[in-house]
Amino acid sequence: MLKLLWAECRKLRRSKIVGITVFATVMVAVIVFIQGWVMHDGIREIDSAGWYMTMAQVMATFLVLPAVIALLGSYIICREEQEDTIKSLRIIPINEAKLIAAKILITFVFSVLIYLLLFAIAFLAECVLHFSELSLGTVLYFLKLYFLQGIGIYFAISPIIALVSYMKKGYWMALIFTEIYSFTGLFMSMSNTLRTFYPITASFGVAGYYDTTVAEKAGSIIVLLLCGCLAAFMLQRLQYRERNSKT
Repeated sequence: MLKLLWAECRKLRRSKIVGITVFATVMVAVIVFIQGWVMHDGIREIDSAGWYMTMAQVMATFLVLPAVIALLGSYIICREEQEDTIKSLRIIPINEAKLIAAKILITFVFSVLIYLLLFAIAFLAECVLHFSELSLGTVLYFLKLYFLQGIGIYFAISPIIALVSYMKKGYWMALIFTEIYSFTGLFMSMSNTLRTFYPITASFGVAGYYDTTVAEKAGSIIVLLLCGCLAAFMLQRLQYRERNSKT
């Protein structure tokens, strides 16, 4: 497994999708930062300590990060078949179940890391703007939010990654499906009940972004775990095929 993880990391170093994901993360941070400087009734929202770290997480989740994480996840699963490298891997030979498991683990870690990258950007901006108003407790609170959000979003989007990989329709479909899926979360968040059980908004509740009851948090955790189980079921049935081979 360690060798498979090492090999997948080496492959990602040569992938443009990682660069696209990092670029998208930086751009959403920049857009939220610029938005904060717009005057509303003589007040700039960026002047409030903590506003930027809060809004960067929210806007990135509803508009950008789930989609690019799903894109990367489906890409690293589909690439062996679309680039016709599975034929060479079978000569080694290689355990396909372990190969897929390694790819899923890489996607999970990447989801957390990309949220931590966004946190680092937001934290540095807050340090420049409001260093004297930041406390250790505040920083740790937001660090926990971003870390748990990265975990929650992975589980929320894992069925889409699995579905696109299973359907073999091209990994770019994951970007489209997840963008619609995450944007819909904006409307789901308007209802306490819907935001508890809609996977994208459930990740906010699990992370602690808004106040929840024990029952609501438990419901959100169960929904995310069910998403993970559904993804695992579909990926368990996934089999790579060589190009031009008989089906």
